Amino acid sequence: MTGYALTMLAAGIGIPVLAALNAGLGQRMGAPVAAGLILFVVAFCVTGIVLLLTGGVPHLAKAAGAPKHLFLAGALVAFYVLSITFVAPHFGVGNAVFFVLLGQLVSAAAIDHFGLFGAQVSPLSLARAGGIALMAAGVWLTQQV
Repeated sequence: MTGYALTMLAAGIGIPVLAALNAGLGQRMGAPVAAGLILFVVAFCVTGIVLLLTGGVPHLAKAAGAPKHLFLAGALVAFYVLSITFVAPHFGVGNAVFFVLLGQLVSAAAIDHFGLFGAQVSPLSLARAGGIALMAAGVWLTQQV
């Protein structure tokens, strides 16, 4: 469990870094969508290398039989990358990530509560809702001057 927590902590650290770097690239290029494309080309290459190194290539054929709605994840990643690349230079990385985190808290609570997309059901209790509200308040406090 510690390994999972540390992995996700690293991913969380990477999200604002990704936002700042890609927003900077988009501004430097004068084309945020082009910066998004470059990000995805690099991500595709890195993912391909990891797939090769872990022996996952034979599993690619299974994607053809997967429910088509599962591929929406790729569109959601593209939406995140493009929106953060457009918004962060004008709104600030911290403000942009604040709203991303707020959206993640609400969405994660709903997914867990209803077991959406095959997720393990974890009902939204009063204590859990309070914890989410406290987390949201903490994130909000970090953005106050």
